Amino acid sequence: MRENIQPTYYEATVTCNCGNVFTVGSTKQDIHVEICSKCHSFYTGQQKAAKARGRVEMFNKKYGVTQQ
Repeated sequence: MRENIQPTYYEATVTCNCGNVFTVGSTKQDIHVEICSKCHSFYTGQQKAAKARGRVEMFNKKYGVTQQ
């Protein structure tokens, strides 16, 4: 096997747009993300159900489905 072909492994600092900072193992030293587990609506429990309800209502209106 050839030696020294593996990339360098760092203790990377991940920075989110919301200000959350945490560390992970990566081949990059600094990682910037837009959404993390502290601000993502699925993990915080603040899912936008109203948006989904609006889509259902639009579907029902388009295809003439009525509530019985």
